[in-house]
Amino acid sequence: MDLEDFNSETDSDYASYWRDWFISTRGHEYFCEIDEEYLTDRFNLTGLQAEVQYYQYALDLVTDQFDFECEDDMREQIEKSARHLYGLVHARYIITTRGLAKMLDKYKKCDFGRCPRVLCRSHPLLPLGLSDLPHQKPVKLYCAKCEDVYSPKSSRHAAIDGAYFGASFPHILFQVYPGLIPPKSNERYTPRCFGFKTHAQAALSRWQEGERDAQDARLEKAGVEFVADVQYPNCSRGLCGKPSRARFSFQ
Repeated sequence: MDLEDFNSETDSDYASYWRDWFISTRGHEYFCEIDEEYLTDRFNLTGLQAEVQYYQYALDLVTDQFDFECEDDMREQIEKSARHLYGLVHARYIITTRGLAKMLDKYKKCDFGRCPRVLCRSHPLLPLGLSDLPHQKPVKLYCAKCEDVYSPKSSRHAAIDGAYFGASFPHILFQVYPGLIPPKSNERYTPRCFGFKTHAQAALSRWQEGERDAQDARLEKAGVEFVADVQYPNCSRGLCGKPSRARFSFQ
């Protein structure tokens, strides 16, 4: 079977080169194209042979050297391994000088999306892995303005392995290009009722009640039963006038 005849799961035909097809596939917008020189340097692939099934066949497919005749099922497994291999190499490539420059270009174009936080005012995002190990966490998006992470909107992007970008990429990018570090967003939303700020004590009371309810659930799960609500008017723990729950447990 020729390379052009192989049908992918996206029903897209291959371009002249496998990497061109991979990058242009819908859902792969976060990836940049890895230079052939980087892929053919064995030093850059150190340790990946144990991570990828059919490693040599997958590498041949990624570098457009594949000429092995095989059944469709075998070809599908090799194709899956090729995508995984490309992702793992991609995590290494994007922290090189050349890779950072390519990802910077995509960042400036907002190819990774914009921060959904209103007070960040549509600041561009960067892909981030919560783990450097494959098959652990899907890719997330990092906002340098609020320094928080978000899930991608598209289900196609949300299915990408976070290890294909790594946990250090955004921070290395800003170390190399410090001029791109945005001012931190210290602006916070202030709750108001009819124009007046809500009292801090109200928020504290809600938090305390939530903590008590959570504790009740943990104790109930542990086999602790409630006897009654007892009033302690001279409480010195900041909860004066509020009922405190007396408990006992059956051993």
